[in-house]
Amino acid sequence: MFELAFKNIDDILHKDAGCSSELDYVEQTSWILFLKYLEDLEKDRFTRAQLSGKKYKTIIAKEYQWSEWAAPKGKDGKIDFHNTKTGDDLIDFVNFKLYPYLKKFKADAVSAETIEYKIGEIFSELKNRLQSGNNLRDVINLIDELRFRTYSEKHEMSHLYEDKIKNMGNAGRNGGEYYTPRPLIRTIVKVVAPKIGDTIYDGAAGSAGFLCEAFDYLANSKQLSTTETNILQKKTFYGKEKKSLAYIIGIMNMIFHGIEAPNIIHKNTLSEKLADVQEKNRFDIVLTNPPFGGKERADVQQNFPIKTGETASLFLQHFIKLLKAGGKAGIVIKNTFLSNTDNATVSLRKLLLENCNLHTVLDLPGGTFTGAGVKTVVLFFNKGETTKKIWFYQLNLDRNLGKGNPLNEKDLAEFVELQKTKTETENSWSINVKDIDQTTFDLSAKNPNKKEETALRQPQEILEEMKALDKESTDKLNAILELI
Repeated sequence: MFELAFKNIDDILHKDAGCSSELDYVEQTSWILFLKYLEDLEKDRFTRAQLSGKKYKTIIAKEYQWSEWAAPKGKDGKIDFHNTKTGDDLIDFVNFKLYPYLKKFKADAVSAETIEYKIGEIFSELKNRLQSGNNLRDVINLIDELRFRTYSEKHEMSHLYEDKIKNMGNAGRNGGEYYTPRPLIRTIVKVVAPKIGDTIYDGAAGSAGFLCEAFDYLANSKQLSTTETNILQKKTFYGKEKKSLAYIIGIMNMIFHGIEAPNIIHKNTLSEKLADVQEKNRFDIVLTNPPFGGKERADVQQNFPIKTGETASLFLQHFIKLLKAGGKAGIVIKNTFLSNTDNATVSLRKLLLENCNLHTVLDLPGGTFTGAGVKTVVLFFNKGETTKKIWFYQLNLDRNLGKGNPLNEKDLAEFVELQKTKTETENSWSINVKDIDQTTFDLSAKNPNKKEETALRQPQEILEEMKALDKESTDKLNAILELI
């Protein structure tokens, strides 16, 4: 049901002059889906109130409820097209009445931890991009057929929404940075193993994949009591995100996964001074994939004891500082962190090893992140202990990863099992920190257990390489001659 609807919605958005990419499709689908979701949420709350003999006050005023402006129904339960807005009337209502009304929720909300506040934030950040009221009407009609009442309906919808986020990686405009492969996230969550009552933090939340997967992990870990359900809803998941679209998509993603009022803040995490962090600001668990390759301004670097323009290195300092003593982390980072010799990276490795127990490093193959050629590792560490021994696992697959052949949980199953006992195999080994260079703290240990394969090269392969080298030499010679 959801899959076909999403495909048909994309087909309509593709025809609209206001939508030009997959990012626009996700953004526009999101706000319309959200309003339909709100309609079903209010129905559920009304039913619960009736069963307990209480009165229910609706969140949305009658004029702006989905069943009034988007999909008024006749006696037969079908949309009454004689009383629905369409064309320019619909576009004008959405742009000049609905959006201004919903934006005001942010200022009027009791606190940031309410769904009212999130409604205001969402409609302050997003805008309607559809230019054709007829296209908007067609999208609304499709979304009205969807239901978010049962667990299975919400589960299916949340997974398809994740697929849409994943597709953003192919849309340009940095869409790929919002998405970390979910099999990898689920594996990281399993290894860190959070418990009910832990506070879980991602200061580079993106589409909130880590927080959503941690929620699913905990929600399915046992039969939850009412108190435990309330703890998961309000006192467990925290995040920050700098970019507007990623922030909104993260909120939507968490709401669609079942967290009604996500505790995600829209701000640049790196703008916070580490010296100002107090114990009340700290968390039990950090799960994250911070952006790497970016460069931060000098004024932002002043917030950190180790000055560097590399975004990922600043984030790592932030996460170490925000962990409670005894807290646990699973963090994706570029594999060059293990070996870079610049002063900042060396100092950061020293800080990590002396203040935390870096017990596990997962070395991922190229192609793990579709569209990104960088190699990455996952650092697993506990704060408050000194690292004495590190267990490495190198994920060696018998295939190349890519868009049509992504990473899956089966690929990581051996790692999850071996990590429990830190067993040494052909793909895993341990090093003692006292044996590494105490000046550079270089952690790029080569796998001592992997058997080197020296396959003979084919004659054709050798000839091709000789041709390529000849061409390279000729090109260089010609370039020199041109300069003479």
